[in-house]
Amino acid sequence: MLRLFLLFYATFLFLFQSALDSPDSLSTSTPSPEQGSISQQEQPTNPPQEQTTTSPQEGVYQLELARWQIHNDNSHAVETTDGLNRALQWAHDQGFTVFKVPAGTYLIAKGKNGTDDPRGRINMVSNMTFMLDPNAVIQKETNSFQDYSTLLVGVGVKNVIITGGTYRGDRDTHDYSSGGTHESGYGVLFQGAINSKIDGVKALNFTGDGLCVGGGGGFMQDVYADGFESGGIDDKGSLISDSSKVRTKMSYKLTHASFDLTHTFIVDNGQHVSYEYDIYFYKEDGTFLSTIKQQKQGKYVQIPNGAYSIRLAFSGKPETGQYAEIWNRVQSTNVIVQNSESSFNRRQGLTINGGKDILIQHNSFHDIGGTGGTAPMAGIDVEGGAGDNGFINENISIKNNKFYNNSRYDVIFYDGHNGTLENNHLASKGAIGLAVSDPFTGAVIKDNHFDGTSIYAAHDVSFIGNSMNDSMTHFEGPRIDIKGMTFKDAIFSISSTIPYGVTASDIQIQITKNTAEAGLSIWKNPVHLTNVTIQGAPALRSVTGEALNGNIFDNLKVIGYNSKYGLELPPGTYNQCVFEAPQDQGMVGPSIGFAGTYQFNGCSFKGNGLQAGNEELNLTVQHSTFDLAGNKSAIVIDAAAAVEISDNKMAALQLSSEYPAETVLLNDDAHGEGGNHIRKVFITGNTITTNRDTVGISTYHVGVGTEPFTIINNSLIKAKLKLKANDVSRNNVEK
Repeated sequence: MLRLFLLFYATFLFLFQSALDSPDSLSTSTPSPEQGSISQQEQPTNPPQEQTTTSPQEGVYQLELARWQIHNDNSHAVETTDGLNRALQWAHDQGFTVFKVPAGTYLIAKGKNGTDDPRGRINMVSNMTFMLDPNAVIQKETNSFQDYSTLLVGVGVKNVIITGGTYRGDRDTHDYSSGGTHESGYGVLFQGAINSKIDGVKALNFTGDGLCVGGGGGFMQDVYADGFESGGIDDKGSLISDSSKVRTKMSYKLTHASFDLTHTFIVDNGQHVSYEYDIYFYKEDGTFLSTIKQQKQGKYVQIPNGAYSIRLAFSGKPETGQYAEIWNRVQSTNVIVQNSESSFNRRQGLTINGGKDILIQHNSFHDIGGTGGTAPMAGIDVEGGAGDNGFINENISIKNNKFYNNSRYDVIFYDGHNGTLENNHLASKGAIGLAVSDPFTGAVIKDNHFDGTSIYAAHDVSFIGNSMNDSMTHFEGPRIDIKGMTFKDAIFSISSTIPYGVTASDIQIQITKNTAEAGLSIWKNPVHLTNVTIQGAPALRSVTGEALNGNIFDNLKVIGYNSKYGLELPPGTYNQCVFEAPQDQGMVGPSIGFAGTYQFNGCSFKGNGLQAGNEELNLTVQHSTFDLAGNKSAIVIDAAAAVEISDNKMAALQLSSEYPAETVLLNDDAHGEGGNHIRKVFITGNTITTNRDTVGISTYHVGVGTEPFTIINNSLIKAKLKLKANDVSRNNVEK
C-alpha cells in the first residue's frame, strides 16, 4: 500500500500544479512542460471554431476524428491520445457538457512514465459526460509499466460521468519481465474526484484493476520528538505550564490547496503520544479561533471557517521516539458506479481506495485473478491503506451487484468506516464471498446471498437477513450481531475473540446432503444464540464446539440430526431447546463430553436421550421432557462432579421385552467394583413412565466408595428404583 500511496502522491503533485490554470477544478488538462507534458510547440494548433459539429441536443459535442488527428482503428496511439485530450479540453472550454465518441477502437498511448505521465491516458475535465458508443473500445497500448491508468478523473475534477463502451487493458500482451507484481494497471481511475459517476461501461483485461475509485494527493507533515515540548494550551488558546501535557512546539498551517477541497485533516500514526488529543485552531493573524477536545487519532477533523493553523496537545510528557503525523488526503466523494461490468482483470474488479459516500450498484464483477493473477484478486476491495499513510474510506454502499468466478474474494471491507453490503449475489464458488478485516468498523451486511462463498468477519458488523449455501462462516467479534440468517448445507461457525462478542438470533440451518459438513460450530469463547433451528443430517455432527463455559442457547432446535454421530454439545445454558432424533432412531443422541457447566431448562428430548461423561462436569437437567423411541434411556451419565435432575417428565413407552433400558442410568462400572467417577447427585421431583417393568432410576453400578446420592420425591409408573445402599431415598412413589 505504501507503493500505491507514493504513486498517487506523485500524480497529485502534477494535478495541483495544473490546477493553477483551471479556476473550477484541479484538472490535468493543461499540464506544464516541465512536468513531462507535451510542450506548446509539440501541440497541433486547434482548428477554427466554425468547424464544430454538435448533435441536435444542445451541449453535446460529437467527436470529429479527423479534426483532432484521432484514429479509431487501434493505431496511432500517441496521436489518438493527444487528440482526445485536446478535444476534451476544447469542448470543456466551449461549454459543452457531453463528449460523444463514435464506434471504433481507440489506442491509448503507453506514455513514458506509467501513471505519472499524462500523455499515457485520457485526462478528464470537470462538468463533462464522456460518452462512448456501445461499440467503442478504449484500448491500452501494450507496455511494461508496473502501473498505468487509461482514463483518469483526477484530484478535484468534478461532475463527471463516464458512460458506455469498453475499456480494455493489455493483460495478455503486457511485458512483465521487469519483475514485481505489475498490479496497478488501471482502466478507469477516479483519484480525488467529486460528484461523479461511472455508468454502463465494461472494463476488462487490465494488469491491475478494471475500475478504481480512490483518493489522490494531499498534504502530510511529520512531527518528530524534537517537535514536541512540555506544556498545555488553555481554552483561550494560550500556552500554559502543565506537566501532564505535551504539545507541538509550532503551529501547522492549513493553507495547502487540498484543504480547500476537503476542509478536513487527520492526526494519525502517533507513537509515544496519547490516542486522544486536543486541537486548537488559530486565525491568520494568530488569534485564537476554537478548540476540539479529546479527538481520536485516525479520524477526519472538520476545519472550521476562518482557521489558518493548528496546534496539538496530548496527555503525557516529552520522551524519546515521540511521533505523529498531520495529513490530509483528497477522497473521491459522492461517486456512483452502476450498470457496469468489470472482468478478467489480474487484481481487482473495483478498488475503493480513499472514497467517501460511494454507491456501487447493479454491476457485475467476475473472473478476476485467474492464471497469472495478483493478490488479492477480488471483485471489490475497499482498501485505502490508511495505516500506511494511505487513504480513508467512509460510507461505502455496495448494492444489487453480481459476483462470480473470482479467484479469492468477492468483496473485501479491509479498512475504513461504515460500509453497507446489500442484496448482492456472491457466487464465486469456493472463494471468500465477504471479508471484513480488523481495520474496518461499522459494516452492515443485509439480504445478500452467499452462494458457495464463505464469510470472514472480524468485528463491528451487523448481519441482517442474509442467506448462505454450501460454505461456512468465521465470525470473530466483538460486536458482531447476526439476525435472520438462513443456511443450506453450510457451517455456521463462530470463533468469538471475547465472551459474547458474537450474538445471533432467528437462524435457520437446513441440511439436505448427508455428505455435507454443516450445522453449528462454537469455538474460542462463549456466545449467546436465540431461536436457532437446525434441521437435517450432515456427514458428521450438526452441533459441535469446544469446552467453552457460559454459552447461552435460547430456543435452539436440532431436528433430524445424524444419529450415528449424535450431537457434541458445548457447555452452556440451554433454555427451551429441542433435540429431536431422526426417523431412523439411531442409538446416539445429544452427548456431553466436555468439562464445564451444563444446564438444560425446559428442554425437549425426542427419540434419543442425553448422554454425559466427564469428571469435571456439572450437569443440571430441570423442567424438561423426554419422549423416548425404542429401547432408549433418557439420561446416561458415566462421570460427573455434580448432577441435578429435577422436575422432569420422562416417557419410555417403546421398551423391548428383553433387557429394557434403564430410564436414568448412573453407571460408570457395570459391576459396581471400579473407582468413583460420579461424586454428587440430586434427583428429585421427576415423573418416569415406562410401558413395561424396568429400572427407572439406577445408581447401583456407580462404583465403590461413593458418597450418598439424594433421590427424593420422584414418581415412577411401572418403573422401579435400583439404588446404592448408602443413597438417601424418600418420598419416592413406585406405581
